[in-house]
Amino acid sequence: MKIIAIANQKGGVGKTTTSVNLGACLAEKGKKIIVLDLDPQANSTSALDFTAGDNPSIYQHLIGGGDVSELVLQTKYENLSLIPCDMDLAGCEIEMAREDDHLVRLRNLLQPFKESNSADYMLMDCPPSLGVLMTSALAAADELIVPLQCEYFGLEGLSKIVGVHQQIKESGANPEVVLEGIVMTMADSRTNLSAMVINDVREYFPEVTYDTIIPRNIRLGEAPSYGQSIIDYAPTCSGSAAYRALADEFLRRHA
Repeated sequence: MKIIAIANQKGGVGKTTTSVNLGACLAEKGKKIIVLDLDPQANSTSALDFTAGDNPSIYQHLIGGGDVSELVLQTKYENLSLIPCDMDLAGCEIEMAREDDHLVRLRNLLQPFKESNSADYMLMDCPPSLGVLMTSALAAADELIVPLQCEYFGLEGLSKIVGVHQQIKESGANPEVVLEGIVMTMADSRTNLSAMVINDVREYFPEVTYDTIIPRNIRLGEAPSYGQSIIDYAPTCSGSAAYRALADEFLRRHA
């Protein structure tokens, strides 16, 4: 199983949307996917039609250890599972920070589960911060995917997440983690700004920026309120087509 952190310290850039919909599209193509909701806001949990707090999150295991496999819930989609989240996970930021091994605790917890190969990919939906949970996710991940909103402030945020990625590698916590890709999100083809941001990112990161661009699409915003992925809620919309194309490109990269 390959573990992929979907992270950006900036909020509202499409981390949860990408985690859920890329996961759903990969599952549709026959890959076994687990979404690990690491954001205390629990948006991935609700987007996959579960209520935060009804099922245990990874919180207790991060604090006291345990078997991660017992947390996995089957969603209503074939091949797509979830490790849910709740508000208790916010306490990890304080409790884990006191421990000397806080940076590698998640990595050590996931390692036996990873080696069991119970899934093809785990997608970790990370919180919008540079705190313990996000850095722990990078220390546990094989790869990092950065969703990047097609706006000026998105470029500022990109330099920070790339810097944190480099720090995690150089610290020795996870020297093998790879910046797998940058996914441009919320692109508006009617504006010059989106095109400028996309061109700038492709100029500086030509090898890792995905060709697929996720458009600004109202259906993508509506789908979570119905507890559905975009390919279930609006299978013919532009957002659905984009995430299916992203899944295809992802699989080509991992062939």
